[in-house]
Amino acid sequence: MALGGNPIFNGKSFRGATQAPPVPQAPYGHQPYGQQPYGQAPYGQAPYGQQGYGQPQNMTDEQLRQMYNQPAAGPADTGRMTYDDVIIKTAACLGVLLVGAGVTMFVGLGLASMLMIVGALGGFVLALVNTFKKQPSPALILAYAGLEGLFLGGLTRVLDTMYPGVGLQAVIGTLSVFTVTLLLFKSGKVRATPKAMKFFMIALAGYALFSVVNLVMMLTGLTSEPFGLRSGIIGVVIGILAIGLAAFSLVMDFTSIEAGVQRGAPQRFSWTAAFGLTVTLVWLYVEIIRLLAILRGED
Repeated sequence: MALGGNPIFNGKSFRGATQAPPVPQAPYGHQPYGQQPYGQAPYGQAPYGQQGYGQPQNMTDEQLRQMYNQPAAGPADTGRMTYDDVIIKTAACLGVLLVGAGVTMFVGLGLASMLMIVGALGGFVLALVNTFKKQPSPALILAYAGLEGLFLGGLTRVLDTMYPGVGLQAVIGTLSVFTVTLLLFKSGKVRATPKAMKFFMIALAGYALFSVVNLVMMLTGLTSEPFGLRSGIIGVVIGILAIGLAAFSLVMDFTSIEAGVQRGAPQRFSWTAAFGLTVTLVWLYVEIIRLLAILRGED
């Protein structure tokens, strides 16, 4: 199964980190590595009745019992990525994002709009840097989260001024979609199958092309609607489609994280997983609050 549709998880470093190392093979006619001929003891063990190399000596029965009763080392002890690592680092990213969003609540509306633009441009640049960076950088990932917080906070401030209460509705909607998607994934009812991922990539490419055309028309004044072509019934249909794409992107993120944990990816790549989830959640929130604003504007 592929690691997912999110380009963050498709980088060379994350793919290589989740691939199991090849098992060495011995040349033809030689004894396979790690195996001994019949009648010979493995390295570090002595033949029957003889003291082995490195075998503990002068230890009491109680000491031996305590040594063998100790729990085996887990993934965290061996420097491997765990679900707890991903949860903690994702929480850190979302915490920084909330701080950035909170900044826009204590400034004027005009300054909040400026911070929104700064956050959008800066977040876009850092998203590209973090996506194509071979090794995850916690500082750059947290900086991205902070800039996206400025963007989301400014966007929410502007739209909430026009349509009071839309910000809270968008937060509740985002948390609801995330929770339902996670529960469906955990139950096994929703999976990122190759066929579903192919459909997702086609739909995502079409949506991206439509968004670029819509943006160009808005910037050139070819449309005077607040959301360009995404107004009226067309905007509602496109918005529902975009939320569905973002939700399925979450499924692919969960699939990538599951694969990373099961294959023993290094612990540092939990930052990559947290970054990927943050990007998808930002996308999901933007689509939900835009759809709500379109619906409120039609009232």
